[in-house]
Amino acid sequence: MKILLDFLPILLFFATYKYADNHQDWASAFATEHLGGFVAGGQIGPMTAPVLLATVVVIVATLLQVGILAARKQKIDTLLWVSLGIVVVLGGMTVWFNNETFIKWKPTVYYWLASIAMLATQYLFRKNPLQALMGAQLQLPDPIWRRLTWAWIAFFVALGFLNLYVAFNYPTSTWVTFKVFALTGLMFAFIVGQFFFIAPHAKEPGEDAKPTGR
Repeated sequence: MKILLDFLPILLFFATYKYADNHQDWASAFATEHLGGFVAGGQIGPMTAPVLLATVVVIVATLLQVGILAARKQKIDTLLWVSLGIVVVLGGMTVWFNNETFIKWKPTVYYWLASIAMLATQYLFRKNPLQALMGAQLQLPDPIWRRLTWAWIAFFVALGFLNLYVAFNYPTSTWVTFKVFALTGLMFAFIVGQFFFIAPHAKEPGEDAKPTGR
């Protein structure tokens, strides 16, 4: 259930965009009628209507995601709050200015903010962010935690640049597919790779971890 809830906004974004992109005249008329009051100029053309409708859907879906977790009294992760804030701000700008550029920045801003947060936790608060998050379930030597942290920081920075490259060098339809499937696939592959890296160094909780490496 939680996995479905986590992927709900991005799946709805993809489905809405694809449907609207295949029915651009309908999307333009529908968006103009229902969103025209929130758009500068009031008119939404067939080229921008699909991404505007998808953006509104992802904002509502993310709000719904947070609302469901709150109603069930489940913990709402900090990164979900960050994602909500980014999608509301950049999504709102996308709708108001009738310009898809803002929502295309959303993944990059999210990844780069995550990188900055990890750096700040590591060097300002003198606390390893991954160890703080997973230390109760996984015991690793300190040098391994540091390498993992730097690997995630580098990965997030790279994803941010990759998103911008695809967003502004390929059609919007290509970017939407890339955002939903390629970025998710890269994240999954990176996580799997981390397990292979961690496995030789992992200790059972409570077992002393001996420092290794540099």
